[in-house]
Amino acid sequence: MADNGKRRPLVAPKRDYTAAKAKPAKRKPAKASGAKTGMLKGLLPSLRKSKPKTKAPRKKPTGNIFVRAFKWVVGGILRIIWWITFRVAVVLGIIIGTTTMYYYAKLPDATALMDDRQKGSVTLEDDTGQVFAWRGDQFGGLVHAKSVAPQLRNAVIATEDKRFYRHFGLSPRGILGAIRTNMREGRHPLKGHGGSTITQQVAKRVFFSDMNSIERKIKEVPMALAMEIKYTKDEIMTIYMNRAYLGAGSHGFEAASQRYFSKSAAEVSVPEAAMLAGLLKAPSANAPTRNIGRAQDRADLIIDLMKDQGYLTEQQAAEAHANPAQLSDVAKARAGGYFADWIMESGPEFILKDSIEDLVIRTTFDKRVQKAAEDALTNVFETKVREGSKAQAAIVVLSPDGAVRAIVGGKKSGNAGEFNRATQAIRQTGSSFKPFVYATALQDGWRWDTRVVDERFTINVPGSGPYTPKNYTKNFLGEISLTTALAKSINTVAVKIAVAVGLERVRETARGFGIKNELSNGPAMALGASESTLLEMTGAYAGILNQGAAVEPYGIEELTLQGDSKPLFVKTDETPEQVISQKAARQLIYMMNQVVEGGTGGRARIEGIENAGKTGTTQGARDAWYIGFNSDYVIGVWMGYDDNSKLTGVTGGGLPAEIWRETMVRVLDGKVPAPLPMDVPAKQPVAPKVAKENNQNQRRGNDTLRDLAEQIERDVKRLDQEAENVLKKVITGIFGGKN
Repeated sequence: MADNGKRRPLVAPKRDYTAAKAKPAKRKPAKASGAKTGMLKGLLPSLRKSKPKTKAPRKKPTGNIFVRAFKWVVGGILRIIWWITFRVAVVLGIIIGTTTMYYYAKLPDATALMDDRQKGSVTLEDDTGQVFAWRGDQFGGLVHAKSVAPQLRNAVIATEDKRFYRHFGLSPRGILGAIRTNMREGRHPLKGHGGSTITQQVAKRVFFSDMNSIERKIKEVPMALAMEIKYTKDEIMTIYMNRAYLGAGSHGFEAASQRYFSKSAAEVSVPEAAMLAGLLKAPSANAPTRNIGRAQDRADLIIDLMKDQGYLTEQQAAEAHANPAQLSDVAKARAGGYFADWIMESGPEFILKDSIEDLVIRTTFDKRVQKAAEDALTNVFETKVREGSKAQAAIVVLSPDGAVRAIVGGKKSGNAGEFNRATQAIRQTGSSFKPFVYATALQDGWRWDTRVVDERFTINVPGSGPYTPKNYTKNFLGEISLTTALAKSINTVAVKIAVAVGLERVRETARGFGIKNELSNGPAMALGASESTLLEMTGAYAGILNQGAAVEPYGIEELTLQGDSKPLFVKTDETPEQVISQKAARQLIYMMNQVVEGGTGGRARIEGIENAGKTGTTQGARDAWYIGFNSDYVIGVWMGYDDNSKLTGVTGGGLPAEIWRETMVRVLDGKVPAPLPMDVPAKQPVAPKVAKENNQNQRRGNDTLRDLAEQIERDVKRLDQEAENVLKKVITGIFGGKN
């Protein structure tokens, strides 16, 4: 090839080093398939590792060395805390999870947890069938969370756990809020408000109620979680509403609703629902039967919570505030507390104390009579007893057959469990014992007009020495009748009679009429040196009214299992034991009537009504009694101090007789009873002098009858003579003195 005759030299092309230094554009690798792709993937890590690592230049520390040291230390501590916390949380999670599953496997069906009472309840009805008291652990029956009134369920949620239907058994927000509230109120963070959910409360009440707070709190957590897994929310709420204690022996909202409002939990109003929910905190202190004002104040707080949480409108809340819940008439009356306690004490132990069943007892209790007795006692203490006196009194009212109609065990109304002075106080009876002495003598042939001598005398008592009875007045009346001796409560005569007829026979008479307490052995027994209860003594007097046939005080008419129609027990009439003859009893009733008409019981007299009774004042005036009756009621009254101090200016014929009269007037309420079953003499005869100290019993009866017959014969002769004289005068007047 020619090039103008010149030949060009061979030179290599120049390389552009600037372009070589530029980073070549990445090319997408071609997709490889199969084994080739796998080989490439396997080579990539090794190729990456083969690249030389370029170390970043080490930064020089900056800042203050102390700041850096502090940060290093704090960071180390935080890392240690995190390390420990994380591992502890893991361990706790495992423990709680395991425990939760264990509890879950052990939980029974929800229905088995509704009622855990160890004993049943006793519902007491009066003589008309109306409920007046409850005893034991009352359970009104199972209710369901959806069967109660909606406002009741809402009130419970608003009060106890407003996020109940949203949490899983625990409420961290609630716990933190409770801690904050406790600290704000100056308490320990973990004392006071607990922040427990309803589920936790159920766990505590059902399973851990007997544990200390720390152990219980630890176990509540897994149990609450287990319950949330096992049961529905409604089932948990149902258990809670049936197990909650709400004061006055009420377990569950149905029992409490019946107890306070005499209606079902499905029928309560908003104010009533708020009051019931308010009892979940301090149920005994907030119970409306104890302090209705405090219960209403607590209910107002619940109403505001319900409004704040959207359960009530402003108008509904205002209406509820304006119409606070009130107790039912039955609950408000609070009648028969002492009577109810006596029923529980005196009833069959294997039924009333050991039974786990719910019982209904129809009793002899009369609310009208009870109120009359309570009002009478209050009236006398307010008008005739000095203000501030600590003296106490008790009243028992019986029907003639022994049915107990009312018991007042003290000046207070008689809350459950209070000391009952009518049935529990064992006191000396004083002269109220004397009717049993006279009953023995009358049964032995003595008469109401038998005469004895009231005089000073001394008896030598074996083992005790000389005994000289004294009269209350310290005077002696000489020769008097038995009727006068009883009416004036002459001690010397009572002792003479007791010794004459025999102390053991007097003791047998008293026991026959129902005095069960131990009686003294000496002659002082005739003056009431022995002890008894007011109920026992009143029952014995009922036997006298019953014309000498013993009477046993009773209070139970029928006993039935709740829900059953057939009673387990029905009171039956039994033939009473005749302690003394009807004739002797009728004379004794007349003699006791004279105690009221002209003796020591004059303050018990009621115009137009035949009453009989006997006063009693013990040695040292530590006890004062008056027990009496008409044909409708037997009433016993005792007065004294609980510490056995001496009464000042009080005898059985004083304040006790006035309490008796006030009670009887109110109980009769204008009714005039039938006449007493007594033998009333046509006129007070001049009874012959028969009884002297240590005369034989048979001579008294025979001499009295002979002397009375002779007196009648003399009266007949005198009347014949007077008739003859009158006849002579008439004849003389007619015939002018001619025969």
